[in-house]
Amino acid sequence: MHRTARGGLAIATTIALLVSAAGCGGDGDGGSGRGSVPGVTDTEIVVGTHMPLTGPASAGYSKIAPATKAYFDFVNANGGVHGRKITYKIMDDGYNPATTQQVVRQLVLQDKVFAILNGLGTPTHSGVLDFLKSNRVPDLFVASGSRTWDQPEKYPSTFGFNPDYTVEGKILANHVKTALPGRKVCFLGQDDDFGRDSLAGVEKVLGAGGVAVKQTYVTSNTNVAPQIGAFKAGGCQVVVLATVPGFTALSIGTAARLGFRPQWVVSNVGADHPTLAKQLGQAAPLLEGLIGANYLPMQNATTDPWIQLFTRVNKEYNGDAPFDGNTVYGMAVGYLFVQVLLAAGKDLTRESVVEAVRRGGYQGPGLAPLRYSATDHSGYGGQRLTRVTGGVQSYFGPAYETDEGDGAVREYTATTAPPPANGVPTAS
Repeated sequence: MHRTARGGLAIATTIALLVSAAGCGGDGDGGSGRGSVPGVTDTEIVVGTHMPLTGPASAGYSKIAPATKAYFDFVNANGGVHGRKITYKIMDDGYNPATTQQVVRQLVLQDKVFAILNGLGTPTHSGVLDFLKSNRVPDLFVASGSRTWDQPEKYPSTFGFNPDYTVEGKILANHVKTALPGRKVCFLGQDDDFGRDSLAGVEKVLGAGGVAVKQTYVTSNTNVAPQIGAFKAGGCQVVVLATVPGFTALSIGTAARLGFRPQWVVSNVGADHPTLAKQLGQAAPLLEGLIGANYLPMQNATTDPWIQLFTRVNKEYNGDAPFDGNTVYGMAVGYLFVQVLLAAGKDLTRESVVEAVRRGGYQGPGLAPLRYSATDHSGYGGQRLTRVTGGVQSYFGPAYETDEGDGAVREYTATTAPPPANGVPTAS
C-alpha cells in the first residue's frame, strides 16, 4: 500500500499517459448504564470515520464522507436527533492500513468518538476490527463488501453496508451466464478479500472452470499491463473487474493501448461513470457499453425523490459539489445512521445503537433489501445492473438478490418508498 497520497498521483499520471496513447480524444466501559457515554452529551453525538481523501483510492471515494457530513448538517439544521446534533470527524488514511490504525486510535482514544461510521476499505478496515471490538466501539456500516464484517459472533458490533462481494459476484456472473453465453470470461481483482470474495461469487455461478484467466493487482503498483496482456493473450472476451475506480480506469485505458476491447463487467465500487469519466478524460468514450451494478438511485435520475432530496442537500450543505454515485452513497449512509439513532432512543448508549441495528427493519433509498438482524450483519442483499450508453449510465432489467452461498440469484420486486416530506426520518 502507498504510504502517502502519491498513489493517487501515480494513477492520475498513468491514466493521462494511457489516454494519450489510446488516442481517444479507549473507553473500555462501552458507555454502559446511565453514566458518561463516549462522544455523547445532551446536545451532541460525535462519530468518526477513516476515508481515503488522498492516495490510490481517493478518486471518487474522497467525496463520500463530505456528503455524509452534509446530510448530518441538514438534519442538524432541522433539529438534530432527539435534540442532539451530529458531529462527524473525518480522518484521511490514504487507503494505507498502517495509517488507518493510527487515525482510528486517535478517534477512539483521544477524540472519544461514540462510534466509527462507514470506515472505508477492505485492507484498511480489517486492521482495526479487533481494536474497535476491544474498546467496545460500535463499528457501523463499513464501506466495503467484504464478508469479514458479517461475523456477528466474532464481531458483534460490526455491520457492513455494501452488498457483500460474493453476492455481487454472483449477480454479475448471472448476467454473464445468461446474456453473454459461451464467451471466454476472465477476472481481475484486488489482492485481498475484495478480489477473493468477488471471485468466489463469480465461480459459484460460472463454476470453478468458468474463469479462464485470473489476475490480481496491488494498489501500490499502477502498472497493470502484465495483467491486461495476459487477458489479451488468453483470448478473453468478457473481463470481470473487482477494482477500485482508479484501477478500473487504468485497466480500461491499458487495454485500449494494447488494442484489447473486451466486454467489461465491473464491481459497483469501481463502476461509477462520472468518477471513471473524470479519470479517463478525453478517453471517456472507452466506457461505452460498460456493465456495472448498483443498489442506490442513479445520480442522474432527476425525477427520483431521493435524488431530488440529496441534490438539494448537496447544494445547500455540500457547496454544490459535483454530484455522482459517491455523493448518493454518502448521503444514504447518513440517512440510515439517523434512522438507527432515532431507533436507539433518547437514552443513547453504545449498546442501544448496536441493538437498534440488530433489530433491522430499515428502509431507505436502496433498490435491494437491508438484511440486518441478530444473525446477519451484511447490509444490502442485492443489486441492479447498469450499462453505459451514449455516455450515460442507466439501470436495465430487474433488481436481484441472493446470498453468499449456493442460493439462486432471484428477482427482487419490492418498490422503494419515497423519503419523508422534510427529508428527515422519524422515530418508528
